[in-house]
Amino acid sequence: MPTALVTGATAGIGAEFARQLAARGDDLVLVARDFERLEASAADLRARYGVAVEVLDADLADRAQVARVAERLADPGRPIDVLVNNAGFGDPTRLLDADTTPHERALDVMATAVVVLGNTAARAMVSHGRGQVITVASLSAWITQGSYSAVKAFAKVYSEGLSNELHGTGVTATALCPGWVRTEFHQRADIDASRIPALVWVSAERCVRECLAHADAGAAISLPTKRWKVAAFVLQHLPRTAVRAITRQVDRART
Repeated sequence: MPTALVTGATAGIGAEFARQLAARGDDLVLVARDFERLEASAADLRARYGVAVEVLDADLADRAQVARVAERLADPGRPIDVLVNNAGFGDPTRLLDADTTPHERALDVMATAVVVLGNTAARAMVSHGRGQVITVASLSAWITQGSYSAVKAFAKVYSEGLSNELHGTGVTATALCPGWVRTEFHQRADIDASRIPALVWVSAERCVRECLAHADAGAAISLPTKRWKVAAFVLQHLPRTAVRAITRQVDRART
């Protein structure tokens, strides 16, 4: 059976990746900080889908713990066929706030860990001639919403660069760029999303289902739903002054 490793696997998009990968028959390695929640998720997936599920509790802001996950990815006796670099979080901290710790942690989890794990997984997969590296970026990468946009823009472009280097190897890299997804993400980040129009929201199920199809097709970028494709196209071609103005409007809608 193929084996997939999913970071941030106990909630939101990561939990949905775990469910859909298990449903198609992949064995799993689940990575998250909360060991008890990991064990509960693993037990549910084993019972529901009959797949093997390992758990690995790790805080990806800690380089030593990232190294433990990388060691699992590099294990030649237990190869990983799919890596889902999903772990991440939102934070309302402003760029002008005195405490920059949340921004630094965001870079550790959603940039540094993504590079370390993506590099380790891709090199191991190339040696087998097959595999997929999926990195969860964001539609926010096209706008200018604080450090979250900055770090997700890094994740998106990093994944595109990795896709280039992997071309012709049998291994692919796909950046998933979701917009507003119905998960606990915003509540956990203390972000008020109540004013966001219902039209723009998409279920995690659809987001992940379309991403897996895009990854299977070898796509470098996954923009599930036509509305997100249109949004990304418009933002890509607008003058940056207009993009910054739109971002200010989005920020006002949240406050």
